[in-house]
Amino acid sequence: MPPSARRRRVAIPASIVLAALVALGAWLWTPDRDRASLESRWLAAPTDLVVLAGTRLHVRDEGPRDAPAVLLLHGFGASLHTWDAWAERLRADRRVLRIDLPGHGLSGPDASGDYSDARSHALIDALLDARGVSRATLVGHSIGGRIAWRYAGRAPHRVERLVLVAPDGFASPGFEYGRAAEVPPTAVAMRWALPRALLRGALEPAYADPAVLTDALLERYHALMLAPGNRDALIARMRQTVLEDPVPTLRRLPMPVLLVWGERDALIPVANADDYLAALPRGRLVRMPGVGHVPQEEAPDASAAAVRAFLDAAAPR
Repeated sequence: MPPSARRRRVAIPASIVLAALVALGAWLWTPDRDRASLESRWLAAPTDLVVLAGTRLHVRDEGPRDAPAVLLLHGFGASLHTWDAWAERLRADRRVLRIDLPGHGLSGPDASGDYSDARSHALIDALLDARGVSRATLVGHSIGGRIAWRYAGRAPHRVERLVLVAPDGFASPGFEYGRAAEVPPTAVAMRWALPRALLRGALEPAYADPAVLTDALLERYHALMLAPGNRDALIARMRQTVLEDPVPTLRRLPMPVLLVWGERDALIPVANADDYLAALPRGRLVRMPGVGHVPQEEAPDASAAAVRAFLDAAAPR
C-alpha cells in the first residue's frame, strides 16, 4: 500500500457531527421540574411549608410536642427525607424536627441570597423560636454536621447534645481555611445538565453497598435537585462556603457529642474522626462497619440504635 493511502482519513460529514452534538445536548439538557408536581409527590402536608426569617422552608415537626426535641440537618444536595428512617424510630418519645435547607428539597432558594453558615444559624434560631423550643439535640450530616457544630459553638445554651454524622469542617485538598473554594466548571454545568445517569455516578461513591442506591432513591434525589432555583442555590452555597479551623470551637463545646461514621466512607474518611475526638471535651465515636457516607440511609437500624442509646443516656452534666 502506498504511504499516501495509509495516511488517508475518512471525512465525517459536518451534518453528522452536528446531529451528534444536538443529540448529546438533548440528552444532557435537564430543565427544572414543575414545583406543583414535586410538592404533590414529596410534601406531606401544605402546613409543612412555612416562612421563617424572610424565606420559605420545608419543615417536618413530628412526635409529642412536650417531648425532648431533636433537630435533624441534612447534607449537601440532600433533603429532610434522608432522615425518614431515623424519624420513624425516634418520634414515639421525641419531638423530631427536620428542615430542607434553602436550595434543597422543597424549600427553594433563600430569599436573601445568603447561603453562609451564619445564615443557616439564623434560620435554626427562627425555627426553634417559632416552634417554642428553647433547647434541642442537634443532629447534622456532612455539611449539616458542620452547620450543627458551628451553631453549637455560637449558641451552646440551645444545644443539649450534638450528633455529628460524618461531619464536614476540617480542611482538605482544595478546601482551605479562610477562603472560599473554587467551584469547578463541572459543578457549575449542573445548572443546565444533570441527567439521572450523571447524578447516579456522583452519588454512588457515598454508598458502600451500591444496591442501597435504588432507582426510587435516585429519583428522589434527582427530582428534588431539579426543583426551581435549587441548582443555582447549590452553586451559590458552594461559592459562599468558607471553612474556619474547627479546633477552637470544638474545644469549647460543653455538651456530649456523638460521632457516627461509616468505616467505608469514601467522601469524608472515618480517619477524620480522630481530629474531632482530639478536640472535643466530651466526644465519642460509633464506627459503622461496611457502611459509607450516609449511615442513616445505608444502615438505618444500627445507626438509629446508636443515636437512641446516646439520647437515652443520663442527662448531661
